[in-house]
Amino acid sequence: MRRRVVLWSVLLAAAQARAQGGEAGLVPVAQAEPETAGSGDGPADAVPGPGWRERGEASWYGLVFQGRRTASGERFDMQRLTAAHPSLPFGTRVRVTSLRNGRSVVVRINDRGPHTGGRIIDLSHAAARRIGLLALGTKDVELTLASEAEAAADAGR
Repeated sequence: MRRRVVLWSVLLAAAQARAQGGEAGLVPVAQAEPETAGSGDGPADAVPGPGWRERGEASWYGLVFQGRRTASGERFDMQRLTAAHPSLPFGTRVRVTSLRNGRSVVVRINDRGPHTGGRIIDLSHAAARRIGLLALGTKDVELTLASEAEAAADAGR
């Protein structure tokens, strides 16, 4: 319970700081310097090769961040199939598969995160809904690279 209170306190403080133009030592998202994918300067690197897989815990984010700038510079839209990953280049398409129910969704990486330890990806509200994550909050998933064709087919669902 204490972890949940601390997490909400941190999120509230960040939202208030952003609304006030970045006071309290926090950098507003709109002014954050985007990481350069593949430059080797930061955590973002080249797209992993075929067969790349990552397993771990996923979470989701939505209304609190709606309309705010992501680390890639675009505005967050919780109804789009997007996600935050700590190191994959922006624009990378990833298939996220629930290890609990087998449902999957293809998302485009457009943000950095998750900022909670032990998680490997933060999904938009729409993506979380597709794999049945909304009610649970977190879920074990597997990430694999997705092709443009898979992304287009998945968007039509």
